[in-house]
Amino acid sequence: MRLHSPIFKLKYFILILISAILLGGSPIRDATENYITSQFEDSISVKMHTLVLDTELKALVQNRVKQRFFRDELYYWTITQKDTTIAYALMDNVLGKSMPITFLVIVGIDGRIIISKVIKYREAYGGEVGNKNWLAQFTHFSDTSDFKVGKNIDGISGATISVNSLAKGIQKIAVLFPFIKDKLN
Repeated sequence: MRLHSPIFKLKYFILILISAILLGGSPIRDATENYITSQFEDSISVKMHTLVLDTELKALVQNRVKQRFFRDELYYWTITQKDTTIAYALMDNVLGKSMPITFLVIVGIDGRIIISKVIKYREAYGGEVGNKNWLAQFTHFSDTSDFKVGKNIDGISGATISVNSLAKGIQKIAVLFPFIKDKLN
């Protein structure tokens, strides 16, 4: 495998990403937790967990959304206020043109998207998908919403691959959530 090939770069960044997230105090974990706490008013607590995706459920969601999960597990955070869970934040990755895009979706206990955020964008072009106004389109979407780019989701000139990939990634989280809600801590 060539050192500068897209496959090598992808595998390299996946390895670095997974290593960074698994290590406590990683820049991605810290940025994610800071972002989560900034989205809520009063004192909340966030706790990180790992969810191993069941093979059958994973296949069901992937077939419905037409996008594969990046890994066999997801990182998620329970967001609690006064001992009551008020939301969950789920992190995943999707493939942009050649590099992974790490994103976060905060979902209310009713399954509706509260907010989404690009945590790490690694491409030279297409970073506009991280714009909060573009991401605001997904607010209030759920597993039954239509995530079709060009219909309910605006495209971005020059970022077609990232737009389609991220829209499907966010949809994947929305579709997955009702199946896993009762399994989350």
